Amino acid sequence: MKPKIGFIGLGVMGKPMALNLLSAGYPMIVWNRTRSKMDDVVARGAEAASSPKEVAEKSDVVITMVSDSPDVEEVILGPSGVIEGAREGLIVIDMSTISPEVTRRIAERLSEKGVKMLDAPVSGGDVGAREGTLSIMVGGPREVFERCLPIFKVLGKRITYMGPNGAGQMTKLCNQVICALNIQAVCEGLILAAKAGLDLEKLLNVVTAGAAGSWMLSNLGPKMLKRDFKPGFKIKHQQKDIRLALSAAAALNLPLPATSLVHQIFRIAEAEGLSEKGTQALITAMEKVAGVKVEA
Repeated sequence: MKPKIGFIGLGVMGKPMALNLLSAGYPMIVWNRTRSKMDDVVARGAEAASSPKEVAEKSDVVITMVSDSPDVEEVILGPSGVIEGAREGLIVIDMSTISPEVTRRIAERLSEKGVKMLDAPVSGGDVGAREGTLSIMVGGPREVFERCLPIFKVLGKRITYMGPNGAGQMTKLCNQVICALNIQAVCEGLILAAKAGLDLEKLLNVVTAGAAGSWMLSNLGPKMLKRDFKPGFKIKHQQKDIRLALSAAAALNLPLPATSLVHQIFRIAEAEGLSEKGTQALITAMEKVAGVKVEA
């Protein structure tokens, strides 16, 4: 019999992930701060909970997928949180992207109640969440990772055990540094092409097939040309991840000069009121400083 999963956080990423687990036959209880976001998942057979505490009480495995470190701390350690309904043997999998340091602190608190924790942030965006093709990077006890592999295999295609608690989150921060700089590279290439008067659709067609090809170029480049800034991953969340990466780097006395620069360029987009838009809206910041518009 499959373990009952408690799923907390049904946003852009969490909802399709929960639906994939339901489709795979996992019994489920869900909770979300905005209750209306539970409706579709409940309609597909999940039980609705009144609090994270109730989720923990009725689950074998609790998955959290929320925005930031304080949100994870609140739903796990806060009033009516997971820890209040936890019992020995419960497994908590945090699939949010948060501070490695906070992850280790939460894992220590949970261990006092006999609860094991994995940090398992993901990459692949809303498309990967819907299609079950996420890349999942996992930190925590190896034996717990092995037990949870069937769950991860529903959600992702590349599942990698990275080490103890916090290792999954640190891996994700490395991923986000590479992503942010890649988005900036796409923007600068398109800005240069636009200023030079090239056909931007032809440009994308040729460069995606060569050495410059990347997930960001293939997925976000066409959206930039169409002025489609609907979020797969929001600018405000990208900024949060860059902030976490810079903080982790500072603790290691490590310079990340280009990451610091792209953090400020994203801030231009934030100042223009685009925090809730997708990361492809970074092109508008470059358009502002370059005085040229990127459009098909």
